[in-house]
Amino acid sequence: MELEIIPKQDNIPAFDKKAIKLKHIGYYPDYDGSYEEDEITEELVSHILKQIPEGINVIFSLIPYGEEDTFEIICDGVWLAIGYSSYNDGEEQVYYSYNPAYAGTDELSPLESGGQSPVEKYLAINDIGAGVKAAEYFIRTGKLYPGIIWAKQL
Repeated sequence: MELEIIPKQDNIPAFDKKAIKLKHIGYYPDYDGSYEEDEITEELVSHILKQIPEGINVIFSLIPYGEEDTFEIICDGVWLAIGYSSYNDGEEQVYYSYNPAYAGTDELSPLESGGQSPVEKYLAINDIGAGVKAAEYFIRTGKLYPGIIWAKQL
């Protein structure tokens, strides 16, 4: 996979810490929780953010029913991977969290995207706190968190 690396930024733009841009949240692989816009409350957001370090598989979407503009978070408490897929002018753009310590290797993390596809270590980070910040930033702004390194699939 060919990637363009987007460096981490030191300055994080201010954002409304109570805004919620999401239209859909879905847990997987069991889908034991699925929420649409009117069900996505501050209490639910807070609960999900607290769950991330303990281990979670969840998809956020900016579109109702979660069919496009998906932000996937997978965490086992040690490794955390984020994948974001959006469509711009009919063309898919895909971004991943990026771990430069594993650049150039094919080593796999213990994480599985969608409950089945292995995630390479270079696409998973060990800074769970930064992953939680990335999740909250996306929830609040609908944008990628500039405080981690991203890899854009070319």
